[in-house]
Amino acid sequence: MDLPDLKSARAYLRSAEACNPGPWAAHSRNVAAAARIIAERHPDLDPGAAQVLGLLHDIGRREGVTGMRHVYDGRAYLLAEGWPDAARICLTHSFPYQDVRAASSRWDCTEAEIEELKAALEDCRYDDYDRLVQLCDSIALPEGFCLMEKRLVDVVLRYKNFDEFTLLKWEAYFKIKADLETRIGTSIYDLLPGVVKTTFS
Repeated sequence: MDLPDLKSARAYLRSAEACNPGPWAAHSRNVAAAARIIAERHPDLDPGAAQVLGLLHDIGRREGVTGMRHVYDGRAYLLAEGWPDAARICLTHSFPYQDVRAASSRWDCTEAEIEELKAALEDCRYDDYDRLVQLCDSIALPEGFCLMEKRLVDVVLRYKNFDEFTLLKWEAYFKIKADLETRIGTSIYDLLPGVVKTTFS
C-alpha cells in the first residue's frame, strides 16, 4: 500500500483543519487512534497504515462545510497529491453498504461528480482497511470512542436522513464489527479507552 508516512498525514490534517476548523478534525484523530489500536491485534493489518488512513479519511472537509461533497473533494485532493490508496478511503469510508445511493447526508456534488464516484465505488473490492476505517468512523466522536449505536443515531439526527438505506448501512456496520472481532479475538470495546464515559456523557 502506497501511503504518506505518519508525519506527513498529520501535516495534511493540520493544514486541512486550518482551512476549515471544526470537530471533524478531532473525530479524524480518534478514528486514526481506534484504527491503530484495533490493527495492532489484527493478523493482516499494519497499524501505521491503519492510522494514516484514519487521519485522512475526512480530508475533503478541508474545502469547507459540505455534505457528501467531502467524499469527492478528499478523493480528488489525495489523487492529485499522488496517494491513490488514501484517496480510495475518502470514498469507501462513507459506504459500508456499497451503493452510492446509501449516502448519510445530502449530495452536494454535480451529477457528473456523483457518476464519477458511483463508477469508482462499483470498481472497489473492499479490503480489511476499508472495513476497519468504516468501523472506526462509526465508533469515534470528536470527544472520544463510543458505542456504535450512539454514533449511528448521532449521524441520522444531525443530517435528518433516515431512508431506505439506513438499516442496510447499520446492518453492514454490525457485520463489519462482528467479523473484525472474530479476527482480533476480542470485543473492540475491550481495547478502546473511555467508551462508557463518552457514550453516556
